[in-house]
Amino acid sequence: MDLDVFVSTHRAEWDRLDALLGRRRLTGAEADELVSLYQRTATHLSLIQSSAPDPQLTGRLSQLVARARSAVTGTRRASWRDVTRFLAHGFPAAVYRSRRWWVPTALLSIVVGIILGWWIGTHPEVQASIAAPSQLRELTRPGGEYETYYSSHPAASFAAQVWTNNAWAAAQCLILGVFLGLPVLWILFQNMLNLGVGLGLMSSAGRLDTFLGLILPHGLLELTAVFVAAGTGLRLGWTVIDPGPRSRRTALAEEGRAAVGMAIGLALVLFVSGAIEGFVTPSGLPTWARIGVGILAELAFLTYVFVLGGRAARAGETGDVEAAERSATVPTAA
Repeated sequence: MDLDVFVSTHRAEWDRLDALLGRRRLTGAEADELVSLYQRTATHLSLIQSSAPDPQLTGRLSQLVARARSAVTGTRRASWRDVTRFLAHGFPAAVYRSRRWWVPTALLSIVVGIILGWWIGTHPEVQASIAAPSQLRELTRPGGEYETYYSSHPAASFAAQVWTNNAWAAAQCLILGVFLGLPVLWILFQNMLNLGVGLGLMSSAGRLDTFLGLILPHGLLELTAVFVAAGTGLRLGWTVIDPGPRSRRTALAEEGRAAVGMAIGLALVLFVSGAIEGFVTPSGLPTWARIGVGILAELAFLTYVFVLGGRAARAGETGDVEAAERSATVPTAA
């Protein structure tokens, strides 16, 4: 492409588009002309970027196309309608669509946690490598550190701290999934190792019932949220390897936007589990009542995902932003 000839040929169109964008009101004919010039200028920009990139010209046309797009499509502000749509359709549908990733992730992780707990609980030499016998007794005795951990700080500040830590772990799973999912596997293993250590040490001290009474009220919902994040991260990593009929860029953009939305939704879920951990787990309620709260919270979330989310997914909801908010994509052959 001869860039000078190209610029000379189309400069008048760009100047005309710039002039129309500077007007406060347009007639019907001028509005139609603006749309036509916007589409043609966008095509010119694409041609220049692919054939004869010139930083100064590309910058000018990019700014012009952005202004024109804003004028044609109009600016849009987030509203309570968007929040309602996200909570009622987008988030549960995204979680539902990822179920083939996070459900197996959850099952395998729990098996790994149980195996680690059994290995630690039945092998004194492994326990000795974790801490000295006196420290282990302090951890597992009645009124020891495992029990007092949940009441060591004021409930509100403890809940906030737990929520922050768990939300960060979930966000890491979602963000780092793009690296082929490998960091996600490490995060999962660390979580299951922590669970296995507690399970093994408390069971070896004959206090498994106490441990489950402390971990289950908040742990059911908390671990489910982590498994959802991990499964979604693994799915994002697989998208890098196999984007399917979509281009890799388009696939990553779509799945990445859905993952960001899930990070927000899971932060809300983890807020609930953090509140349970801060106020219910260390409370004076009977063990059956505390575990009952955890089971109810878990069942509520699963119902939300598989009933509400399943219905939304079958209706075509993906968890991505609305079509009008997405960038245009070039069709690809299947």
